[in-house]
Amino acid sequence: MKLIETASYEEMSQKAAGVIYEQVKSKPNTVLGLATGGTPLGTYRELIHLHLQKKESFQKFYTVNLDEYVGLADDHPQSYHTYMDEHLFQHLDIPASHTHLPRGLAEDLDGECKRYDQVIKQLGGIDLQLLGIGQNGHIGFNEPGTSFNSRTHVVELTESTRKANARYFSNKDDVPTHAITMGIQSIMESSEILLIASGKKKAEAILRLVEDEITEDFPASVLKRHPNLTLIADYEAMSLLK
Repeated sequence: MKLIETASYEEMSQKAAGVIYEQVKSKPNTVLGLATGGTPLGTYRELIHLHLQKKESFQKFYTVNLDEYVGLADDHPQSYHTYMDEHLFQHLDIPASHTHLPRGLAEDLDGECKRYDQVIKQLGGIDLQLLGIGQNGHIGFNEPGTSFNSRTHVVELTESTRKANARYFSNKDDVPTHAITMGIQSIMESSEILLIASGKKKAEAILRLVEDEITEDFPASVLKRHPNLTLIADYEAMSLLK
C-alpha cells in the first residue's frame, strides 16, 4: 500500500485527479472504475479542470461505476447516472456509449448483475478503480459481512449507510433500501486501485484499514491484499495513524 498524506481535501482531490489524468494520457482507452458520494466531487472538478487546461481528449476511455440504487430511474435527480452526468460526463468529450452504470430499474435484478459483470469482462477489466471508504468500511455498497469472493450483486443497505446518504434526499424515508453494487472480487481484479479519504469522520476507518486485520466485517481491509493500492488522504483522515 502506498500512502500519500495531503494537507487538505483540495490537495487530495488534485493529486487523485492527477493520477487519473496521467492514466488516461498514457493509455487513452483506459477503463476507469468510478465512485460517487461526497469525497470524489473534488477529484472530478480537478479532472475537468485538467481536461480543459491541457486539452487532452477523453473520447477513447471507458468508465464503469461501482453502483446504482435499486428503484431509481437513470434520470432521477438522486440516481448515480444523474450524479455522474452532472459532475463529470457532461463536462468531458467522452461518448455516452463509453459510460456504464448498473440499471436501477432493471426488471430482472439478478440478470442485470450478470450483465454488468459481462460488460466489465468485455471491456477487458478495469485499469484504475477509484474508491471511497465508508465509516463502517464499506467499498461501493459492499457492507460489512460481504464475501470477498462476491461479484456484482444486489445488497440491502444498512441503516448507517442510508443515514449517511439521507443528506442527498428530501428525507431519510426517500433513500432506497437496496442497491446494485460491483462485488469485492470484481474490484480487486482491477489493475490499480486509488482510494481517497478526507476528514475526521474517516479517520477511524483509515486506522482500521491500515493497522487492523483483514476481515469481511470490514470490507475495505481486503484492499491490503491488492498489489497496486494507493491511498491518498488528507491530514484529518490520517490523524489516528501512528
